[in-house]
Order: sequence, then structure tokens, then C-alpha cells
Amino acid sequence: MFGSRELETSLTTSAKTLETPPKAAQHPPHAQTHAHPNAKRRTPAEPRPHAVAASGLSKHYQLGGETVKALSGLELTVPQGQFLAVMGPSGSGKSTLLHLLGLLDSADSGTIHIAGQSTEGLSDDALTALRRDRLGFVFQGFELIPNLSARENILLPAEVAGRGAEAAETLARLAAVLGIEARLEHRPTQLSGGQQQRVALARALINNPVVILADEPTGNLDTRTGEEVLNLFQRGVRDEGWTVVMVTHDPKAALYADRIVFLRDGRLVGETLTGGADARGTIERFVGV
Repeated sequence: MFGSRELETSLTTSAKTLETPPKAAQHPPHAQTHAHPNAKRRTPAEPRPHAVAASGLSKHYQLGGETVKALSGLELTVPQGQFLAVMGPSGSGKSTLLHLLGLLDSADSGTIHIAGQSTEGLSDDALTALRRDRLGFVFQGFELIPNLSARENILLPAEVAGRGAEAAETLARLAAVLGIEARLEHRPTQLSGGQQQRVALARALINNPVVILADEPTGNLDTRTGEEVLNLFQRGVRDEGWTVVMVTHDPKAALYADRIVFLRDGRLVGETLTGGADARGTIERFVGV
């Protein structure tokens, strides 16, 4: 599992207290052919604006007397309306990248832009507001508050942001898209794993974020339910214009994305489009599965 417990705890603690939640490597050529089953790929179009852009990201940690280079000069751009999967072996920097893109940690060097806005030099309050208003988080463990209904869990980030009335209308649309209209008054313990993850996804979307950061979102789900969640991501990106960055260790899950990038030793070492003829072979070369 590549999910980060520190990332989960930070968001959950913020919600529970009603505080604000917390040069590019040479890549293989991409041959566009068949897409993943059930997917409808877009035809090539004009370049889209970047939802997220990271340049020269480096992050080092001290572990005992040793310096661990979690990320080293990483370059990554994610266009609006793209479903991106991030893969790599344990210790490759995936969780650190998610921390940094989620503004839950700061880089030692490098820059991050969210929808064109630089995060460099922002105060803690400004970073908190940007994280709350522009980013959505989906976790492997759902991280729903057990004594709140599904409706209350979903609306909580909007209420913290002072948008409760506006969010009620958004909730009705999201509930229809995600198929949870009949479950809004249920508490998490009354929901299946798939229903809980749908509620968590609605919560991530309630403030209309620029990007959804998903940390092993199918890790606690059975195969069929996991596929349902991945299909929801696919349809949301295709039909609703969502942008999703998903960390996963599962090649089958990664193939639901439009694009996969591979990390190793804190660096971006390759990528592939899942519509490419050799997408599976590229995964095998970089991840060894």
C-alpha cells in the first residue's frame, strides 16, 4: 500500500474540529490505439491549461543520521480534465508527491502552481484556504466522521468555507451523479464500502476543486466495487471535467487513467498513455508486474 497515514490524519483532524482541512525526464513515445475497456477516450485537441504544475520539486528527510531524498528535482504537469495515475515501488516518492501537491507539506526547493496560482511564499492561512477551496482528497480508508450522516459529511467542507447554502444545490447534483441519493441520511456504519467511497468522493467534490488527489482509493474495496469507483472517476473526468491524480500500486486500476507516470528514487523516470499499444508492457518494465 502506498497511501500515507500522515496525509489521512491531517485531513481528518481538520474536519473533526471544524477547522479548515488542512528538466523533464525523457519519456517513451506514446502510440494511441485501444483504450481500457469501458472507457471513451477523447480525440486529440488543443492543449488544455494545467490544473497542477510542479517544477524542480525536491524534498529530503533526515532519518537517523541519514538524508533520505524523497523527491529530487521532479517535474510534473497535469492538464485540466485528465485522469493521471502515479505508480512506483515503495519508497519511490509517491506519498511525498501527494503531500506536496496537496499542500500538506512544503518542498525544500521547487514550485507548485494550482490552476496557474503559485503557492510559493503563501502564508499558512492562505495555503489552508487554497487547500480547502481548490483541492479535494479521497483516501483508502474513506475518513468519514462516524457520528455524521452522509449528507453532513459531504457538506462539512462547504460549511467550513461558508458556502453551506450554495453547496446544498451542488450536493443534489453530485448525489445523482454518484448514485447516493437514497443514502444521504445514513451514517457511515450503515453504508457499504463502495457507498462510503462515493460519499467521500462527493465530499471531495463539494467545493468544486481544481484537482482531486486520490490515495489508493480502491485499496479497501473488493474487485467489483473498486471497478465501480474507477469507472466513476473515468466518467467524471470525461463528462464532468474533473481532474484526478491517483496514487496506486495496482496496474489494473492504473489502466483506468488517461496517463500513468512512474516514479523511482524520487524522480519521474517514465510515463505512458493508457491508450498506447504498449501501455501494459510499459507498466511491466517500470513496475515489474
